[in-house]
Amino acid sequence: MVYHIKARLRTLDVVGHVGTDTKARRPLSISSKLSPIAVNFTLKDHTYEVLRAAILDMNIYEDGADLRLDERSMAEQLGISRTPIREALARLAQDGLVEIVPRKGVFVRRKSMNEILEMIVTWAALESMAARLATENASARDLRDLRKFAVKHSIHAVRADFEEYSEANIAFHQRILTLSGCSLLKSTADGLFQHMHAVRRRAMGEDDRATRSVVDHMGIIEALEARDADLASRLVREHTMKLHDHVRVTWGRLANTGS
Repeated sequence: MVYHIKARLRTLDVVGHVGTDTKARRPLSISSKLSPIAVNFTLKDHTYEVLRAAILDMNIYEDGADLRLDERSMAEQLGISRTPIREALARLAQDGLVEIVPRKGVFVRRKSMNEILEMIVTWAALESMAARLATENASARDLRDLRKFAVKHSIHAVRADFEEYSEANIAFHQRILTLSGCSLLKSTADGLFQHMHAVRRRAMGEDDRATRSVVDHMGIIEALEARDADLASRLVREHTMKLHDHVRVTWGRLANTGS
């Protein structure tokens, strides 16, 4: 009997119906994302992947998010012993995704405000260089595909379907990194991305950012198509720094639960 985690990550199967209320779509607790897993995997590694996917799919920056992870509950939901759970949590702590607090428990780790702002600045630097390289390395077909992708998914922003557009927005920025042709740049950004994903997801539904994002994306594409490295780099950097300014001004103090 094979079980699976109910995660909406693109690398896993989509399970269930997705509505239009963004707050109803993303879980505030890990418990709704777990179900028993099969024993025909390398249990230690698979448990780590399952928990990691569930954590990345959480709305960890939403008010009321349940960040506490209960070993017993997770073991029961996954249908396994607590040993692989503990091993997976230790790895996730090394990844910076959870925090193990003595005598208090294990918590999904939210970044502090300063950490979030620094991540956004770093992302802006990486992607602006990627855009510069993409003006040289991306083929005409690559850029046509990028434009088609952006146009196709812009409808979600118009319809205020922020969940769908948030995922497309993230994919758009990842495509620019891929088009840079620099594998090290892309892999470095991917390491940062696992922490940026939840930040971008929350911010996308705030202050009409989705609609303004569509306009910014089209300007970036036009600069890439014109092979204007300076303009493409600047527009990408400015676009990401708008996220920085939004978070700095509108988000409250973020405290790590259990710290």
